[in-house]
Amino acid sequence: MKKLLSLFALILIFSCQKEKQQVDTLVINANVYTVNSNFDKAEAFAIKDGKFFQVGTSKDLQNTFEADTIIDAKGRAVFPGFIDAHCHFYGLGMNLQKVDLRGTTSFDEVMKRVLDYQNERQTDFIIGRGWDQNDWEDKKFPNKKLLDALFPDTPVALTRIDGHAMLCNQAALDLANITKETKMDGGEIIIEDGELTGVLIDNPMELVEAIFPKPNRELQINALLDAQNICTNLGLTTVSDAGLHREVIELMDSLQQTGDLHMRVYAMVSNTKDNLDYYLTKGKIKTDQLNVQSVKVYADGALGSRGAALKAPYSDKEHHFGAMVIGLEDFKALASRIEAANYQMNTHAIGDSANRFVLKTYEKTLQGETDRRWRVEHAQIITDNDFELFKNENIIPSIQPTHATSDMYWAEDRLGAERIKGAYAYKTLLNASGKVALGTDFPVEQVSPFLTFYAAVSRQDVKGYPEGGFNLQDGLSREETLKGMTIWAAYANFEEDEKGSIEVEKFADFIILDQDIMTTDVKNIPNIKVEQTYIGGVKQ
Repeated sequence: MKKLLSLFALILIFSCQKEKQQVDTLVINANVYTVNSNFDKAEAFAIKDGKFFQVGTSKDLQNTFEADTIIDAKGRAVFPGFIDAHCHFYGLGMNLQKVDLRGTTSFDEVMKRVLDYQNERQTDFIIGRGWDQNDWEDKKFPNKKLLDALFPDTPVALTRIDGHAMLCNQAALDLANITKETKMDGGEIIIEDGELTGVLIDNPMELVEAIFPKPNRELQINALLDAQNICTNLGLTTVSDAGLHREVIELMDSLQQTGDLHMRVYAMVSNTKDNLDYYLTKGKIKTDQLNVQSVKVYADGALGSRGAALKAPYSDKEHHFGAMVIGLEDFKALASRIEAANYQMNTHAIGDSANRFVLKTYEKTLQGETDRRWRVEHAQIITDNDFELFKNENIIPSIQPTHATSDMYWAEDRLGAERIKGAYAYKTLLNASGKVALGTDFPVEQVSPFLTFYAAVSRQDVKGYPEGGFNLQDGLSREETLKGMTIWAAYANFEEDEKGSIEVEKFADFIILDQDIMTTDVKNIPNIKVEQTYIGGVKQ
């Protein structure tokens, strides 16, 4: 009788126990920063069908779920996948197929890299990018004379790191039909002593870019996959590509559909007639991996090439104000057209004059509208209380912290002691707008989101310069920085309901780091390594 009672008790116990639910993956024993609205911590989560299914404690989830895969994080820090809110993903990949001039410390080094590249490749048109005369002892723009001597018959076009200046040899200028008499608004063809120097600023560059050899499909695919490999290794799971043409967007879509391109892409459409006629008529395009609902527009040039449009002259060049690269009335008409199509407008604005014009145009165009999230890309120099214009709920500053630590060596020379106070003012922008979307602008800057985090918090370069930080009052806290690289970046892309935090029903995009970016000594941040990157619950 006792045996029967014991057997009955066991049956009763087992019948009362819940059968465990099947999920795809369990992550346990983790130090999880959920980045939800309360900035809660957790230690485990379950994944099913590519999305976060439940978040909680390791004990509760292991008691509730059976999983095909169990990942024991062993106490390591886990974060939502990083989102780069402003970069050039396709451009990064394409640059890997060209002469890499980043990090050159003299024009002679530029020439050596070009020669080495051509000796190896023997191309019919030499294209490179990455030089920055501000990193050289002689900080003047280079001249084409040496290029002409070395390459009298092969066209050469070398773009500055910011993409707003280009050095060409005579062969390239001839192919583009550029002479001393050529005139083009929105930029400059630099002439010295009555002769072409080969340097083009902003819009005139388009004349040379128009004669570049068209890349074939195989090269474009290799570029995208190369860029993906770099980005996922650094913990990026979504990139906002700031300016793409239709053929590249469609190539990305096809590669995502075949499963070759896993990276999620927020694709800003480049402002060209063909692109706008197609996309603004077609409407928004949205899949789990591709989001097309915005237009990238240029208002002015860059500070490094003195193309940024300023209210007062450059401190290091008399009577020079920079320039808008789009007509004022054209910009207003474009804003109205984008608004009517219910698209987002994302405008590159560096100088204080350009920023004010863009902000005032946004304000007027969006009057009476709500939740439009139009972005000012860079928002680099703000003066005369124009920060107040960012209080408009329809406007978001999209900023790149490493620009501050790259430019700090020469920015005050361009702007003077007073204007520099309103430059790279990220905390002031956050206080005005309530949110900032953070990116890198790679390949202008390095891809690493850890350098973004470090620059935002410390306002120093990786050598610890300057002591105390560059205008440290405009640094961001670690929590603010993390939000800017996750949930606020997602918000700027209209994607906060599907990514940017570790919450139920959002895509299971997350990363495991070898150090806790929120607590480690700030000097360690640039060297943090991504141990694992997951997109949709799949390890990359």
